[in-house]
Amino acid sequence: MEYARLLRQRPVMVLWLARSLSALGDRLYAMAVMWSVWAGTGSASLTGLVALLESLPYVVLGVLGRRVVARFSSYGALCAVDALRAGVAVALPFAWSPDARGTAVVLGGVCALGVLGALFDPNFEALVPGLGHAGQVQSLTGLFDLTSRVARITGHACAGALLLVISKSELFTCVGAAFAVSAAALGGMARRLPPPTRAASAARVPAVRVTALVRERPDIGLAIGVHGAVPLCVAATTIGLPALLAHGHDTRAGAYGLITAVSGIGTLIGNPVAGGLRPRAWLAVCCAAWAVDGLATASMAVAGSDPALGALCLLSGLAVPVGTVTMRARLGMYPPAERLRLMAVEHTATRAGTVVAILLLPPLVDASPAGAFLTAGTVVALLTGAVGLSGPGGRRGGAPAPVGPAESR
Repeated sequence: MEYARLLRQRPVMVLWLARSLSALGDRLYAMAVMWSVWAGTGSASLTGLVALLESLPYVVLGVLGRRVVARFSSYGALCAVDALRAGVAVALPFAWSPDARGTAVVLGGVCALGVLGALFDPNFEALVPGLGHAGQVQSLTGLFDLTSRVARITGHACAGALLLVISKSELFTCVGAAFAVSAAALGGMARRLPPPTRAASAARVPAVRVTALVRERPDIGLAIGVHGAVPLCVAATTIGLPALLAHGHDTRAGAYGLITAVSGIGTLIGNPVAGGLRPRAWLAVCCAAWAVDGLATASMAVAGSDPALGALCLLSGLAVPVGTVTMRARLGMYPPAERLRLMAVEHTATRAGTVVAILLLPPLVDASPAGAFLTAGTVVALLTGAVGLSGPGGRRGGAPAPVGPAESR
């Protein structure tokens, strides 16, 4: 398997472990903070605000802080970011108190961690393609995408299990330890390899406006824009699935856990498939995958049984990694400075879509769970279908320059 061969390379293994721990730390602290705010205040609005504050810094920095983000395009800088995340995570429980001041401090900490995450994620993803040659970019992208998907699946379960046996402060200490180990791994990479000079030069490249980016590379602009709508389907299944089961299926909580597990299994199967693809019509592949996700989500509204709902969740889970990995692999084919900008824009679009979904989906779910699924899935399916049928399919905007290991040394 290609992933196993890649992991035999020490730089890939070190970075993969660092990313795994960093992503797990992200999910653990998100779960821990939301649990703490809910347990202390009983406010669903404040709990939802935690998720909102986690995503907003990605949007703000993506739009206004392009040069700031570009200054962290080295292993040493990312080591410092994860070290800061470790410190903030460990300090959060000591700043918490069940009053307005304590809640404000914790929400400020969440925002700070969101800012650090917005600095870390696009820069890390921009460094990954430099670990291999052009033919390995899709597999490298898939391998590191897998870490995020595993962290999402296991993070909440790990946090819930740990809270059964340890205190809240000890859980945040575990979060800090995950970030600290990741920082140590990145620091080792920084000592072993000189700074990636070409990537670091991104800070000196004139800022690229999104409108200019879309004109110069219409296929890339379309893919990023369409991917920004995919969080509608994610929010529908995350927020609306319990309500859909309660209203339309009259099932117990065990069915919810089983169906969400099936969706996670789908992503774990779909990711290696995506890592092995080398599509020429890459935009068509992305749009087809996301359209399948949209159709599956819309079909959940009329699923007549739990097995049918589970099958649709499995199909959705299979499709999403194919589109995401293929698109990010294409971004990874560009030279480092352009790649970092593209990665930052992609994160901005995705997080903006997440914010919109968080704001729009709950009222729709309250009004009609089935209607929320139908609306979210139909919007994504129609948008991706239209772009896939009429888009440039990667034939315009120029071919990206090859990448190789030299850029990370």
